[in-house]
Amino acid sequence: MTATSTQDGDAEALRTRVADLLAASRARSIALTDAVDEADLVAQHSPLMSPLVWDLAHIGSQEELWLVRDVGGREPLRPEIDGLYDAFQHSRASRVELPLLTPSEARTYVAEVRDKALDALGRSPLTGRRLERHGFAFGMIVQHEQQHDETMLATHQLRTGAPVLHAPAPPPGSALPAREVYVPAGPFEMGTSVEPWALDNERPAHTVDVGAYWIDTAPVTNGEYAEFVDAGGYDDPRWWSDAGWRHRVDAGVVAPQFWERDASGAWFRDRFGVRAPVVADEPVVHVCFHEAAAYARWAGKRLPTEAEWEKAARHDPATGRTRRYPWGDDEPTPRHANLGQRHLQPAPVGAYPLGASPLGVHQLIGDVWEWLDTGFHPYPGYETFPYPEYSEVFFGGDYRMLRGGSFGTDPSALRSTFRNWDHPIRRQIFSGFRCARDAGARDAAERGA
Repeated sequence: MTATSTQDGDAEALRTRVADLLAASRARSIALTDAVDEADLVAQHSPLMSPLVWDLAHIGSQEELWLVRDVGGREPLRPEIDGLYDAFQHSRASRVELPLLTPSEARTYVAEVRDKALDALGRSPLTGRRLERHGFAFGMIVQHEQQHDETMLATHQLRTGAPVLHAPAPPPGSALPAREVYVPAGPFEMGTSVEPWALDNERPAHTVDVGAYWIDTAPVTNGEYAEFVDAGGYDDPRWWSDAGWRHRVDAGVVAPQFWERDASGAWFRDRFGVRAPVVADEPVVHVCFHEAAAYARWAGKRLPTEAEWEKAARHDPATGRTRRYPWGDDEPTPRHANLGQRHLQPAPVGAYPLGASPLGVHQLIGDVWEWLDTGFHPYPGYETFPYPEYSEVFFGGDYRMLRGGSFGTDPSALRSTFRNWDHPIRRQIFSGFRCARDAGARDAAERGA
């Protein structure tokens, strides 16, 4: 076989993979929008979220912009709607008032865009200019659609009415050998320069020297968090930062979102229209950064930094190598992590032993996005690509990082290097956390470090 034929075969394999991922993301978008009637599609279920019909058409608008117009070189299909679906022109709260495409029009539009995007995929060499090399533009659009699918899933959580989404329960949990593990001091490689579909804020790979620390082997559970609530944690400003306490008081926050006590004092929660008891060994979800930080302080710990989280997730101390995922370099499977909306809830602690890192840290990928005590800043050597509105315009501000994905995150839109961020008051997202603490000289001495 010649080098040219090998390259042609690689391109065709990539083309097939991209087409499959595009089909999977669209099937999920259709399932999330077909699950409700037209009134639910055009309604605004929370001022924090767009109407579902806006998300659907926005998915098509971005796909048209990058795959049809740029890669495909075609004329715009509906240039008059560009401004309606520009996320920077209209706040989420205002989008319900816009002259949006109807559900029928939106479905027709995204289907027409997809036909032309697939034509562009067939014609692209998937080499040459950076946007098309390794299918980057197509991978970017797959990730974009899956990210909005997770956003639409969060909107479903906020809607009222009978349940419309259904999924099997996650696998059972199991006891872990330790509550926390020690991470020795030393450098590791953070970020990536080789992942072909990694986004600009994940790049480039760079060495970070991290001091020794302890990190929880699992996210904080509902049962553990309930102890904080029951101990009066929401009533004691000692555990809260000044900004966190102001938000707690002003917003009247008294427990994780969607939690309520019944007459007996037991905790219940609403999940996608189903009311059920809070499961003690399931990671707590729908807490904001301020709540997570307050719990950690109450527990005598703190939240990890972004570098600490990534080192725990990727560093192999036996070889000094940085892995793609906690378990190795293989893509995630249902045996490794709770991803892809296979389940509509986090899995109990210990449910995915094959997903543990070399250090013995579990469930770093999937289940809940984990709040970290780091702001959103570029890595050394950062280069904006392909547009500043994805990352650059968000650097700085009061954002806090979230890592690891959730049960609603698709594997195609997640890597151990993937960086998410949000305002510290947000909790409609599928966010939880784990704790860390500093290690002292005695810890290092006892471990021969």
